[in-house]
Amino acid sequence: MAIKNLRSHLSKEAAGRKNSPLKSAFKYYGKDNIVFLGGGLPMADYFPWEKIEASSPAPPFTTPAGIAEKPSVTGNEVKTILEKGPTGKLDIPLARSLQYGHTDGQPELKEFFREHTEIIHHPPYKEWDIILTIGSTEAWDATLRTFCDPNDYVLVEEHAFSSAIETARALNVNFVPVPMDEYGIIPEKMAKILDNWDSSKPLPKILYTVPTGQNPTGSSLSNERRKEIYALACKYDFIIIEDEPYYFLQMGEYSKEQDATKLPVPTHEQFLKSLVKSFLSIDVEGRVVRLDSCSKVLGPGTRLGWIIAQQELLERYVRVHEVTIQSASGFTQSIVNGLLQRWGQDGYIDWLIGLRKEYTIKRDFTIHCLEKYMPDVVSWTPPVAGMFFTVVIDAAKHPDFATKYDSDPKKLETAIYEKAIEKGALMIPGSWFNVPDCELSKTTKFFYRGTYAAVDLPKLDVGIHRFGDAVKDIFKL
Repeated sequence: MAIKNLRSHLSKEAAGRKNSPLKSAFKYYGKDNIVFLGGGLPMADYFPWEKIEASSPAPPFTTPAGIAEKPSVTGNEVKTILEKGPTGKLDIPLARSLQYGHTDGQPELKEFFREHTEIIHHPPYKEWDIILTIGSTEAWDATLRTFCDPNDYVLVEEHAFSSAIETARALNVNFVPVPMDEYGIIPEKMAKILDNWDSSKPLPKILYTVPTGQNPTGSSLSNERRKEIYALACKYDFIIIEDEPYYFLQMGEYSKEQDATKLPVPTHEQFLKSLVKSFLSIDVEGRVVRLDSCSKVLGPGTRLGWIIAQQELLERYVRVHEVTIQSASGFTQSIVNGLLQRWGQDGYIDWLIGLRKEYTIKRDFTIHCLEKYMPDVVSWTPPVAGMFFTVVIDAAKHPDFATKYDSDPKKLETAIYEKAIEKGALMIPGSWFNVPDCELSKTTKFFYRGTYAAVDLPKLDVGIHRFGDAVKDIFKL
């Protein structure tokens, strides 16, 4: 099946962008037979960094939690030495990475992520590629500018990361909240919205989703739901934006009897087979734009990510980046590339396997704490991926809900939030993540988002205990 031409989905801004004549001249930069006097490029001699050295753990990563101990403990390390002049065959010299150019990303790092994409996702069409970004937040902003005009409609999960919503709100788009349950978007509900769409309004151009370890709910879409949602995208001709920073934090189903510290290390084949199918991996029409990120697997401060999509669409992203971010950080590209090239694809998968084990340990510990400390008015569904868990409370079970809280769940939500802070624990009220116009007022249930990623196990125990005590106090239990 041929991929779809989706240029009709471009915003007026994106469709109207012209190629920069100045940028087109850069293809001659660095050629031996050309004296390049055409760009404002300072000589590398004027860059004050001659060499950068970085030490990182080396595979195999064999500690009980799956992540390597510090190199100073084991003596097992990867040393990356980056110089201004010629460096190792696969390294990016500082003279190049700190210079203007390569809006789409340095070739060595792009090639690594291409190979990684083939290994993990096997995109089923040939005309795909990647470009580098400064992380998924910027990539989402560029996505909105590429596809959305004011008053366009955007399908979103009814609970969504507040920064993502604010990014879209500023562009005056209309949100179409899609109902969710503990397993993510409900395809039947989405189908009902689209089947009954007001024909006087343009259909939504895009769906924005965090399908694995969703922020804030911690929910993950099954393979079956992804197939159903993709079928709707084909039927109603919208583009799926899959924002997947938590994709590799997939832990599998929770088991009370399981001791995560003793789980066997899977082979690479077993690990890859265990991963849920991405939308990209089932995309035969080129209508998926995947946002990937180093933030949750290497470090948020790297500010490095990449977009995977059909080449025709990526070309429009590059035009946006030429006049906004210019390129991802040269320091970051050189350092991250140096590490990944030394680890290799196998070493990087080893690292991801170790991360999964670490998060499985923390997820399981969190559920044990909830079972110990939460009263019966609280419920939860153990997440199978990501950094977040949610606790759900039914306000109708409060003895004074009607009299003290005026039958308003938000007032009770605020009371528990403030009591928990008073006791020394903070979880985020779910109402902070409600998408505008979603119909949530009909339910008396509300939730709080917590994370097991930010603290060690002893502090996690203390925090959940304190939050449980706050709920008990408010409910007079």
